[in-house]
Parts: sequence; structure tokens; C-alpha cells
Amino acid sequence: MTESRRTLTSAWSFAILRLLALLAIATAGGLIFGRPLVWIIVVLAAYLCLQLVNLFRLDRWLRMRNFMEPPDVGGAWAEVIAQVVRLHRRKRFHKQRMMQLFRELRRSTAAMPDGVIVLNAAREILWFNRTAGRLLELRRKADLGLRIDNLIRVPDFVRYLDEQDYSSPVVISRSVGGELYLSLRVIPYGSGQQLLLVRDVTRQAKLEAMRRDFVANASHELRSPLTVISGYLDALSDDASVDPAWQGPVREMRRQAERMTAIINDLLELSKLESAGAEAGENEIDVAGLLALLRKEVLAMPERPREFVLRLDSDAKLLGEEAEIHSAFANLIANAVKYTPAEGQIDVRWWVDEEGAHLAVRDTGIGIPSEHIPRLTERFYRVDPGRARKHGGSGLGLSIVRHALQRHGGHLDIDSVEGRGSTFTCHFPLRRVAARERDRSAHLADFGGYSRSGTEGS
Repeated sequence: MTESRRTLTSAWSFAILRLLALLAIATAGGLIFGRPLVWIIVVLAAYLCLQLVNLFRLDRWLRMRNFMEPPDVGGAWAEVIAQVVRLHRRKRFHKQRMMQLFRELRRSTAAMPDGVIVLNAAREILWFNRTAGRLLELRRKADLGLRIDNLIRVPDFVRYLDEQDYSSPVVISRSVGGELYLSLRVIPYGSGQQLLLVRDVTRQAKLEAMRRDFVANASHELRSPLTVISGYLDALSDDASVDPAWQGPVREMRRQAERMTAIINDLLELSKLESAGAEAGENEIDVAGLLALLRKEVLAMPERPREFVLRLDSDAKLLGEEAEIHSAFANLIANAVKYTPAEGQIDVRWWVDEEGAHLAVRDTGIGIPSEHIPRLTERFYRVDPGRARKHGGSGLGLSIVRHALQRHGGHLDIDSVEGRGSTFTCHFPLRRVAARERDRSAHLADFGGYSRSGTEGS
């Protein structure tokens, strides 16, 4: 038992003993002078009045304790007052400490180069620092308590909040004294509360735009002379008067020119995707027909894997830009063909579930070491540069796939085991799936009579 508890127990024991002593004196007086009950009532009434006076003094002090000294009483009341004084001092200490921590937090966040906004579960603004107010043009008196999506009416940002996928930030453009690019990222914490971090990425965005413009312009400028060179090489290869000793070098030059043309075409396509900005349109895309066409192209190749299995578990159409989806799917299938041996197999599956639409391209090729997977969608990144050059790869295919999927609100998952093969899966949100489905018999006629949920080999 602590010292305060022992003191409080002894005080209450003394109070009880004192009351018993008063009752004993009242009883003795009543027995001596007669009418003992009246004596007891009078003594209890006087004792009660004394307690009421002490209670009044305590209540008055509690109401005005910032201006008054504690009342000077004894017994149990003194212990109660002492406990209140200790609690008040402890509360004042913690309050001062919390205020100090809050001031330090405000000073530190005010000094941050990034904006910070505190939101509650209803996305209402609870607090923001000066940087956030400057970047988003927020007013402290007028905008506190308002929903952040009512103040920042940018579709990409509203969609970012609604989808609640905060793994990466969203970049928006605003016109505040000039073009301004802001990176917004939500960090959930506590019981439904959120931190919104705002960062000015205008410089990075402009550098990225300059890089895209340079790549696009350089590619356009290179296309014309390369076309001329390819034309002359084609003429030389068909000219019978050319010395046979030059036929080998001409063939090699043609191969390299074709490779350069493919790289330039990929660069132009990637630049087009990067500069598109907004999300893709919502034109209906017959994915089943597109995959069947890609399958025919693979089967027409002189060098390809032994088996190509196409599985269509759904005939739902996709909403988007057909050229971009065709490019993404063609790049995935082309990669599978390049890195799968002749005795291997490629499986392509299209299906729809409650989460959205999915396309999986699985191969039994050489596989990819796990340390390379996070960087596969970077521009010009190659796991094995020598092998990529042998197959004519530009290192841009998966980057094109990633940007095309992002334009359609999707993402790419990569699962691979070195030496056993890889699986590339495209995921599209449910809002990108058309509600209507084609009749099953049309698929049977279009794709040579195979079942929608079955398989089709080479």
C-alpha cells in the first residue's frame, strides 16, 4: 500500500472514531439529563452541518481554485483536498507538456519543405501547415472543417481517394502563378485519420517533359535518314551485280537497320503514352478477337515454342484504347516467344471476376532472377543484355506495357522462377469491363470451334 493510501485510510479511521465518540458523548448526556434520542439527533445534526460547511468550502474552492488557496480543514476532508491538489498539479503538468509537444510539432511541420494536412475519417481538414496552404491555396479560417475533395476538384485526386490505394502518390497539375505540379500521398493512421503529404514536383515534371520531348524529337529525326538507309540496303540486297563478298555485310546492315527501326518505333510509342496524360478513352475492345489475332501471328512465326494455349474464360469486352491494349498484349506475348525454347509452352488466359479483368501470359522459358523483377518495367532495362541483343529486344517493351496499363487504370504483376518460366498478369479495374458480352456461338465460329473455357493448342 502506498503512502497516500495509508494516510487516507488513517484519516477515515480517525473520522469514524470521532463520530463514534460524539455518539457516545451524546448517549451519555442523554442518560444523565434524560431524552437520549434528542441528544443523539442534535449531535448528528451538528456533525452534518459541519460536513455541509466543509463540502461548501470544497465546492467553492474547486470552482475558483485558480484564484483561491485550498480551505484549511482537517480529517478526511484534508486528504480529499490534498488528492485534488495532486491531481490538478499532475493534470497541469501533462497539459503543459502536451502544449509544448504540440508547439514543437507545429514548428517542425511549419519548417518542412513539404505540405502536411491532417484529415479525419470524413476527409475533413483538421489542420494544415503553411506550405500546404501555399501550394493548395487553403485558408486557415475558411477551409478548416471542409472536405479536401471539395477543395481539390481534380478527377485523378478524387479517384485516388475513392480507390484507397495509397501505395504510390498521385501527381496533379494546378495553375498557381504558373504551371504547378504537385505530388499528393495519403498516409492512414489512427482510427480512420489520414495525413496528406503535398510535395512540389514541378521541376521534376518539367525535366521529365523535356526528356520526353527530346526522345520524341530525336526519334522523329532519326526515322527519316534510317528509312533512306534501309531503302538503299534493300536495293543492294536485291542487286545481282553486287559483289558476293558484300552480301553478308549487307544482310547484317539490314538486320541492324531493322533493329534500329524497331527501337525508334518503340521510343515513339512510349513517348506517345507518356505524353497522353489523362486516362484512356472507353471504346469497346474485343479482347477475345484481339488475342486470337495475336495467336495467329505467333503460329505464323518460323521460330516459336511448340505449344501456344489460349484460354478464354470470359467474352467480356474491355473499355479503352485498342491500339494501346494491342501494343501491351503483343509485347507480353512477344517476350514470351523470345525467351521460351522451341520445346516449351506459352499459356494465355483472359478472365473476369469481382475485382476486374485479367490477362495472364505464362511461359516455360528461362525465367527471371528475383532481384531483377522490380526493375523490369524501367526503360532500356535488360536482365541479360547479350541475349536481348541477340533477339533484337529494345528494353522498352515492358515499359510500354506498364504505361499502357496505367492509362487504363491497371497494373502489371510479374511472377518468375529462374529456369522454370515467368507469368505476366495484367489487371484492369472493374469499371474498365463492358457490361455486355458477345454470344458464345460467335466465339466458336471466330476462333475455330474451341470452347470458351477450354484450351487451344498450336
